[in-house]
Amino acid sequence: MSEQQQAFSKLRQHLESIIVGQAALLDRLMIGLLTGGHLLLEGPPGLAKTTAVNALAGGVHASAQRIQFTPDLMPGDLTGTEIFDAKKGEFRFVKGPVFHEIVLADEINRAPPKVQSALLEAMQEHQVTVNGVTRPLPDLFVVMATQNPLEQSGTYPLPEAQLDRFLLHVELHYPSADEELEILRRDRQRHFGEDKMQLDSPINPQTVLDARRVISEIHIEESIEKYIVELIGATRDLGKYIPEWESFIEVGASPRASLALFKAASAKAYLLGRDYVTPEDIVDILPDVLRHRIIISYAAQAEGVDKNSIIDGILKQVPMP
Repeated sequence: MSEQQQAFSKLRQHLESIIVGQAALLDRLMIGLLTGGHLLLEGPPGLAKTTAVNALAGGVHASAQRIQFTPDLMPGDLTGTEIFDAKKGEFRFVKGPVFHEIVLADEINRAPPKVQSALLEAMQEHQVTVNGVTRPLPDLFVVMATQNPLEQSGTYPLPEAQLDRFLLHVELHYPSADEELEILRRDRQRHFGEDKMQLDSPINPQTVLDARRVISEIHIEESIEKYIVELIGATRDLGKYIPEWESFIEVGASPRASLALFKAASAKAYLLGRDYVTPEDIVDILPDVLRHRIIISYAAQAEGVDKNSIIDGILKQVPMP
């Protein structure tokens, strides 16, 4: 394990010291950071999503901003706007909260379509256009978005085009009884005003950008590349692998899913101290890559077959190299 990898291993331990359990969340946050990929975190309130993102930002000494998405939010509230400076007699641009390195978009599906469109440009192009002027976002720019699966009234479901821009869709679950007991104990021990979000380490935004270049050179065998392509292709021709489920997927995943799986698996291998990807890395990441990229049919819903079941079925039927 290189010195750089050891630093990120220390960052992972730092997150574990703040967040009890939620190993999948912490792994995916690290993968998103190291690939520049955006994450959609779905789970009920109270699972430390906000705390985890703030801890991650503090650990890499990056600027972070939480944006509470509401139905009355306007695009300018996100991107910024031009205001008139009476002293100078001219307009000047005031940057919005999206001009930060790590952006927590809380309850993203509560924002109207116009706001979602503004965020889409930022996520895809790493830039913001206001009044015809395009301004670049920080190099490290990553969006960590949350949504509550329980409350759907007053929400605007994210369009498929925006969902596809998220690298991973992570489903979060309640902690075990032992983990919840540890949460109670840590809360009692926590000193008032103690700042545990900052980590005394050499990691900074430039370190993250350097790590991204290293990850882009992680070795992947040709057989694993073909495995990735076949797994994603199975979502477009499910009947070939599971004949009785032939009509269960209306829309399969695009090549963007193959790229996402390729990048995320490389980052996972890096975090584990390897310079090569294994089939097990692919299997671990695949559900989070596909969950938001396939649309199941009414026939599947009628049979009680959900997206996770379909993904599990694909993993069982496509031979591992």
